[in-house]
Amino acid sequence: MRRVAAYNPDDAAARAGPVTLIRPLPAAWARIGTLLVLAAWALTMGVLVNRSYIQAAPVSLAADLARYGGDAQWRGVYYRGDKIGFMVGETVPTADGFELREEGQLQMALLGATSAARLRTLVQVDREFSVRSFAFTLDPGTGAVEVSGRVDGRRLDLTIATPSGRRTESREMPEAPSLALNLPRRLAAAGLAAGTRHEVTLFDPATLRNAPMTIEVEAREVVRAAGRPVPAFRLRSSFSGITSLSWVTDTGEVVKEESPLGLVVVRETRDQALNLGVPPSIRADMLEAAAVVPRNAPRIDDPGAVQRLRLRLENAGSLSADDVQGAGQTVDGDVFEIRDLQTQPGGPPDPDVARYLAPEAFIESDAPEILEEARQALAKVTGPRARAEHLVRHVNAMLEKKPTVSLPSASEVLRTRVGDCNEHTALYVALARASGLPARIAVGLVYLRGGFYYHAWPEVYVEERGRGLWLPVDPTLNQFPADATHVRLARGGLDRQAVVLPLIGRLQMTVLDVQLAPGSTPILVGRPAPSATAPFVPPRPPETRKDCWSSWDAT
Repeated sequence: MRRVAAYNPDDAAARAGPVTLIRPLPAAWARIGTLLVLAAWALTMGVLVNRSYIQAAPVSLAADLARYGGDAQWRGVYYRGDKIGFMVGETVPTADGFELREEGQLQMALLGATSAARLRTLVQVDREFSVRSFAFTLDPGTGAVEVSGRVDGRRLDLTIATPSGRRTESREMPEAPSLALNLPRRLAAAGLAAGTRHEVTLFDPATLRNAPMTIEVEAREVVRAAGRPVPAFRLRSSFSGITSLSWVTDTGEVVKEESPLGLVVVRETRDQALNLGVPPSIRADMLEAAAVVPRNAPRIDDPGAVQRLRLRLENAGSLSADDVQGAGQTVDGDVFEIRDLQTQPGGPPDPDVARYLAPEAFIESDAPEILEEARQALAKVTGPRARAEHLVRHVNAMLEKKPTVSLPSASEVLRTRVGDCNEHTALYVALARASGLPARIAVGLVYLRGGFYYHAWPEVYVEERGRGLWLPVDPTLNQFPADATHVRLARGGLDRQAVVLPLIGRLQMTVLDVQLAPGSTPILVGRPAPSATAPFVPPRPPETRKDCWSSWDAT
């Protein structure tokens, strides 16, 4: 059986509340994808609106909204019919083009913790609506993160600003970047016609990447918006494997959008948009809705005791072999096998590890504060494996377990010391790289409460005596190595994590075999498994540490 370290009830993790697993990234929304990308990612974990906007909004937000005049377009944001936020936008003429403004607020309670995030996008375009500059801001309440850029031909000069500092870089793009916010205007300027097809490349400030989008203009319809009928073209957009619908007028105004994740944005009057009040009995939990419950629904009392897990994943699409193979996991067709690496010996050194030591956007391993934190955390720890494990315990104890609607910047996580699995993972990877341990981000599924939930965790490379090994670890759940119920679907930052989106609601699983460590509690087959939609925390054996879920009072 896996041996675990003693748990200190005075640790920050013991006092913390629950933490969400991964918030998948729906960047497919035709126009608001850029603006709501991170907030919508969080919404896939759960949403509960229990206060009106007037009660929740700070005075500063109300003052900012007052600048929007009579030409502004207001929209309500809904999840499965429940109001969870609003957006407002307008197009303001400038001397040689236009300024596109859009901002709003989403309010949600993730696993009992209420969270509200402000979002804002400003885009400067020319008279043909080509992007000149942009600024995307997300403020989860702990400090705003801003991604801004200036376009000069195909060169993009980027700045990422957080309360912890600023980072700049320049990129040469294959083609001039376009943003989701100005796309409908560009399509309308070119002329919308039923039966036409457009292929564009969008730049997403949240993932700092270009990606292709295909748009098909379908029939012209009449939709109701703000209490009146509005003629608009129905557009079907395909982006990162997700297909969404939007209704756009001849002038480029978006009156309605529908995401396959159950999110709807529709034009409303100002008063309708700002009214977020809903009956307190309304509950919607996208975390539970996104859970993958195996057909045979096995019960695993202690995931840490699983030595080998074999399962079949259907409707997983074409996942990258580089993402799903290795680090204790092998894939043959649609069959995944995950093995516990607790006692796995190392193999030949990986010649490609050097690139996992370099800093990158949101993994600021070269920042002075990250370097100093790594130095202090590992000052008395020797040996790569011992250092990698110590960082797991260090990050787990450091962070308050709280759902956070944010861009998971390692420097910001170090400053706020709050977050969910994304923040734990970003900070761990940055600290590991700063201390000379190659590390990378993994995303996929992990077993919990009768089902498999979307999650993020690090992989760290440990090399001793000429033998190397990539180990999955989990600072969110305080596991070293991570247990064998971690099913990896992708590796990389926010841009790579988007591959998870098409799987939500489609992925089906059959557990083929589970092997437990000798002497551990067997899996109970033949009796009902705990519902994946019930607020149930599985019992933990006395010798097993608490994790971030164990401190959640499910009663």
